[in-house]
Amino acid sequence: MNNKRNALIEVDSLIIQAIINDEIDQISPSPHPSVRHPQSFMGAPLTTLPAADPSFPHQHDHSRGGATRELRMDTLCCGAHGLSLLITAIKAGRPSRSLLFDAGPEGEVWERNAQRLGLDVGAIEHVVLSHWHRDHSGGLVSAVRMISEAASEKKTTASSPVVVDVHPDRPAFRGVRVPATQEPISLQADPTFRELRDAGAVVRSEDGVHTVLDDMFLVSGEIPRETGYEGGIRGGIAFNETSGEWESDELIMDERFVMCNLKGKGLVVFTGCSHAGVVNVSRHAVRLGGGGVPLYSVVGGYHLADASPEKMEKSITDLKALKPEILMPGHCTGWRFKVRIENEMPGHMAPIFGGTKYELI
Repeated sequence: MNNKRNALIEVDSLIIQAIINDEIDQISPSPHPSVRHPQSFMGAPLTTLPAADPSFPHQHDHSRGGATRELRMDTLCCGAHGLSLLITAIKAGRPSRSLLFDAGPEGEVWERNAQRLGLDVGAIEHVVLSHWHRDHSGGLVSAVRMISEAASEKKTTASSPVVVDVHPDRPAFRGVRVPATQEPISLQADPTFRELRDAGAVVRSEDGVHTVLDDMFLVSGEIPRETGYEGGIRGGIAFNETSGEWESDELIMDERFVMCNLKGKGLVVFTGCSHAGVVNVSRHAVRLGGGGVPLYSVVGGYHLADASPEKMEKSITDLKALKPEILMPGHCTGWRFKVRIENEMPGHMAPIFGGTKYELI
């Protein structure tokens, strides 16, 4: 692993498979020429129909007017509150490298969607958890187990255990306070380091900036909180096992993002929830890129679904100032901010949806 900030290399293209997202949309076409993805269910597997029995020419089950393939609804992915992106970086002259960014809220959803997509999960070499929240970590153990089993089946001497890259500060529990009553509501616990190891992972605790997978991906360290309006998650709390009390935890300081440098385009930033603020995330990414590489795209959750009109206004103003070519919001962004992007930055949005494969070229 390389810990140099300036070690990120350019890649020729990126393939992003949205395994889990809050929303699905198999029909809408890509709104941006530099983002390729299937349309009208054509990304889903098609089943070959059995041949009609000539003894029963009117048997409707096997005679569909010349149709030989069937689109089955049970091959399509399901949406869930969370995020999981499989990112493959491609560079001429080098092997492609695949990184899993987050694993959604639960193992069952991750397993089902990965199977329905027909993913080669054994090719995943590195997993990055953006932050300790169950809607991003809940599927980790299942994902690691599937990755390990698939890699083992390949029986390649070069294969090694998948690395799970997490922040070392794992809270016992996180939650939120009900504004009216201040009642603490606990989230489910995140997977433990031991559970991840037992599933087959090498756990790597990192809290600083580092590059991985031949320097094709950079994982941020702590994201500086600089804007006055991006204050984290309102009412966020964490359980202190020592005191037995819930404590304020609105800033979610363990949050990290992943980014790549797309040749001739600029920085592609993958953000899980943007509790730090999507503007803080984007500005920090540009600094980590050395300042001379422009921001090209921000992919993932912008956490503006419940934002005030004032926060959305300041966010869109500051995002526009960074001049990204493509904004790819998903998960916790919320429909209101997507509308703001479309209205104020027409032609610059390509939202992500669960079960869809995107290619950035």
